[in-house]
Amino acid sequence: MSDKITIWFLNGPNANLYGLDANKTYGGDSFPVLQSRCEQKAASINAEFRFLQSNYEGQLVDWLQEARGVADGIIINAAGLTYSSVPILDALLSFPGKIIETHMSNIWKRESFRHHSYISKVADGVIAGLGGDGYELAIEAIAQLVRKSKAAA
Repeated sequence: MSDKITIWFLNGPNANLYGLDANKTYGGDSFPVLQSRCEQKAASINAEFRFLQSNYEGQLVDWLQEARGVADGIIINAAGLTYSSVPILDALLSFPGKIIETHMSNIWKRESFRHHSYISKVADGVIAGLGGDGYELAIEAIAQLVRKSKAAA
């Protein structure tokens, strides 16, 4: 396995409620189960890993700024802030590593306001609609992007 890489996975407002909505829009896994799945996936690919969640835009911006110079890649599900947050976009623009945007649900099958993402403008890739499996796929994808980038440098 390649050298260890560092991945931060940021989750936005209400992600802590995954698994609790009656419609199962975001799947049946609770947030702690998703975190455990992601931590296991990251360990299996030799990655240092932080899995964070906040209901506050400013906290997400702080973490994005903190990740500069520390993380090789960021996975972000900004949840409802995806469609409205210029501050998150600006913080991502200052991040020098790889970025993957992810969503538990297929945002293009939902309300039209969800079809515009500020994050997509800076993301190297987008994974949506695959629930918790998409979270694990995002970890694999970001690791591959980071390792390819490091090998090319």
